[in-house]
Amino acid sequence: VQLQASGGGLVQAGGSLRLSCAASVRTSRRLTMGWFRQAPGKEREFVGVSKWSGDHTILADSVKGRFTISRDNANNGVYLQMDSLKPEDTAVYYCAAVRVPNQVHISTIALMPLEAYDYWGQGTLVTVSS
Repeated sequence: VQLQASGGGLVQAGGSLRLSCAASVRTSRRLTMGWFRQAPGKEREFVGVSKWSGDHTILADSVKGRFTISRDNANNGVYLQMDSLKPEDTAVYYCAAVRVPNQVHISTIALMPLEAYDYWGQGTLVTVSS
């Protein structure tokens, strides 16, 4: 599985960006898709995750209410809509994928370590200016 993240750029605080993650295989193949970010000098952190069905998503508290995850399995895409961006959202954003049994609750998936994800995209830089 290859993942290609895109959509990053420079935006002013309060603005919006939509990141896309294109998968080389059908994302409906029970791929749980996650978004992570890594700010300069910091560790990579969880942003949000969507189960393969798309009807269960969860976001980190730091972005809840501002970011939304959606997926289009027909087009093998997963998206991260980012609104009301803040300078502290500046980071390289990565999409990642892992196969997880459907009975695993989304809250458990959100706690999975980075190492649990089998596939990673190359990252796309988001810079939010104040």
